[in-house]
Amino acid sequence: MEKKLDYYMSLLYQEIIVAAKEGGYVGYIPDLKGCITQAETKEEILSMLEDAKREWLAAALEDGVSIPEPQSEEYSGKFNLRIPKSLHRALALNAKKEGVSLNQFVTSLLSSSLNSPIF
Repeated sequence: MEKKLDYYMSLLYQEIIVAAKEGGYVGYIPDLKGCITQAETKEEILSMLEDAKREWLAAALEDGVSIPEPQSEEYSGKFNLRIPKSLHRALALNAKKEGVSLNQFVTSLLSSSLNSPIF
């Protein structure tokens, strides 16, 4: 079955909006390469991005270009990390000193070190 514009418009693509250095805002959809727009206000950028998405998808469908579906990455909240024994010891001792688990202590360190949160 051939997918139509309405199908792609209903998909939840990640939308990124950033303030432009020269003023206004830029919005883009990373999964749709080249789908980008700009506007003067926050209110305008949302509708402009929706229009840009519609036009990008319509052009891709018309030209027979393959349209990627949204990336859906799921994260378990767990990852394995190998560290030197001395670092493991130092982290464990600091966690004990603070009265928290090693996981809580390391999570706090990691989150406080992020310069620009991505969530």
